[in-house]
Amino acid sequence: MEEIEFIIESTKEAMDSSLEHLGNELKKISTGKATPVMLEGIRVEAYGAQSPLNQVANVNATDSVTLTIKPWDKSMIPGIERAIFEANLGVTPQNDGEVVRITIPPLTQERRKDLVKRAKSLGDDTKVSLRSARRDAMDGIKSAVKDGFPEDQGKRREQEIEDMTKEYYAKSDKLVEVKQKDIMTI
Repeated sequence: MEEIEFIIESTKEAMDSSLEHLGNELKKISTGKATPVMLEGIRVEAYGAQSPLNQVANVNATDSVTLTIKPWDKSMIPGIERAIFEANLGVTPQNDGEVVRITIPPLTQERRKDLVKRAKSLGDDTKVSLRSARRDAMDGIKSAVKDGFPEDQGKRREQEIEDMTKEYYAKSDKLVEVKQKDIMTI
């Protein structure tokens, strides 16, 4: 019995993790507005180690289309620029020796469609992850039934996993739908 509870709880955790990852990835997709979140996940070579950008510089949105990155050590500027280029965000950093500025270009209709495709792709990847968690749970439940767990309770638990999967699918679709509306809003 405890084994089944563990399977269900770990499946829920895996599905929560998948949705959280989707949310974080969707935040990184530009909607034509400058937000420091766009630069989350960028790592900069700092003193011989890879460090998150927000640990070596202040990142601020000075207006709706400009991000300013003020490093604590000016010698970090070339490394910050390189990291932004390598992140392939579709922006070009400019520096004046003191700060790095990024101007977010306005989105064309074509670019918006590409970003929507990217958001849908991230949603599809999340669904693959959800299906994988469901499959692992179903295998665990079937194994427990073979080891003596009552079959009728096993069927109920399998249905519980199915319902949970459908619920997480809907949450995933909702996250992608909200992002699509945000991207397509001019």
